[in-house]
Amino acid sequence: MNQAPFPQYSMTMRGIVLITGMYTVAWGAFFKWFGEALTGWLAMNPGQDVGLGTNLYGSVGLIVGTLIFLSGFYPINWKWLTLIGIAGKAIMAIWFAVVFMDTLGWNKRTGFHLFFNELIWIVPLTLSFLKARRVESYMRKSDLY
Repeated sequence: MNQAPFPQYSMTMRGIVLITGMYTVAWGAFFKWFGEALTGWLAMNPGQDVGLGTNLYGSVGLIVGTLIFLSGFYPINWKWLTLIGIAGKAIMAIWFAVVFMDTLGWNKRTGFHLFFNELIWIVPLTLSFLKARRVESYMRKSDLY
């Protein structure tokens, strides 16, 4: 009986999910507890008082990051937490682009935050979710689950 090779969810993928979660928690904490200073630094004219409420954005970042981090412990069973993390990162990117970019202006700092802190992490999270689904599907077909 020729069976497809067992798809493996590698430790590297798990590590990337854990790092993504920690990174998201860190940025959420920055926005929650250092929001005024952070948005002042991100602004087109550093030091200006932009008057943006960052507490809710930071709180959502903390929650999304924690869910992503937890999904790294059992990536096959808790793949839905990874999916929630993907949706959360997309929502945070849209939220930042709509609410913060209007006030802060487009510059290297805001572009870096939007692309490298929010959008780029969606790619490895999506790959991780798809791999977890592939492993689960294989295990269900092989009666290993």
